[in-house]
Amino acid sequence: MNSIVPGAATAAAQPLGFSSDVLRIDAAAETDRIVEAIRAQVLRRLRRRGAMIGLSGGIDSSVTAALCMRAFGPDKVLALLMPEQDSDPDSLRLGRLMAETLGITSVTEDIAPMLAGAGCYARRDAFIRTLVPEFGDGWGCKVVIANALGSAYSITSLVVQSPSGEQRKLRLPLDTYLGIIAATNMKQRTRKQIEYYHADRLNYAVAGTPNRLEYDQGFFVKNGDGAADFKPIAHLYKSQVYQLADHLGVPQEIRQRPPTTDTWSLPQTQEEFYFSLPYQRMDLCLYALNAGIPAEVAAPAAGLTPDQIQRVWKDIEAKRRATRYLHEPPLLVDEAVRR
Repeated sequence: MNSIVPGAATAAAQPLGFSSDVLRIDAAAETDRIVEAIRAQVLRRLRRRGAMIGLSGGIDSSVTAALCMRAFGPDKVLALLMPEQDSDPDSLRLGRLMAETLGITSVTEDIAPMLAGAGCYARRDAFIRTLVPEFGDGWGCKVVIANALGSAYSITSLVVQSPSGEQRKLRLPLDTYLGIIAATNMKQRTRKQIEYYHADRLNYAVAGTPNRLEYDQGFFVKNGDGAADFKPIAHLYKSQVYQLADHLGVPQEIRQRPPTTDTWSLPQTQEEFYFSLPYQRMDLCLYALNAGIPAEVAAPAAGLTPDQIQRVWKDIEAKRRATRYLHEPPLLVDEAVRR
């Protein structure tokens, strides 16, 4: 089996039988390459002493923490665990497990009081009550999107669950959706504020944790989880992150945990909130789009029809357009700094 350098393949280089093998990498070699890049970026370019990382108990932050530990050693990596009132308890438990596995120091900061003080929960709930007036203590909520394979339109819905367990799904008007998301985004921005506090006091660089799916399609909050000094796995497809996780010894319980946003009080997968498909299929769809693989060739590998592949590609392009501004630096009228 040939190894493919992440992101380097072109349509001309593809085998006749397109399959998930195109995402196979030499995990040991890729680990060494990333570790060397981290050292060069943090120590020489950024002139920082080590790395600060928010550990969520998920695969991406766990792999990023392991890479940073290899780059600097356990004494120059700090893991920050930041639960809040809607967090899954497993996130804190698995984050601690990862820190203990690596032998790095961890600090736990409960950000719920900060979020409550800033009105995060109250603002969110006020928008929800425009649709569900009785929403309050004991209720749960999450926001979900329509699957790109089953709908030609990007429809967003609110799911609420009453204290008795009854669930309702309601179509979200745009202003209500924007209000709920704006309030919820305070969680990611508050976490990043705490990360930079600890990074500043230690003269560390803040590590970002997006994989290629998230980075490409804007699955992050600007000046929230999108803010970082370096992003060492943003070039890797999610499937490749799992390959590194296996090589780096990430605990099996973390590797087997389904990807989740861990943002809402109701359990929610990433497919429900943002992506059209499980990551294994999304990886192949994105790779094929990036490499110019025809839909007819890519479809069997992804377990989809050519028409479904085209729908997923259309959804990817729509997300790229809608989130392009997330990648933009502050805009200036004239260049203000000589570089």
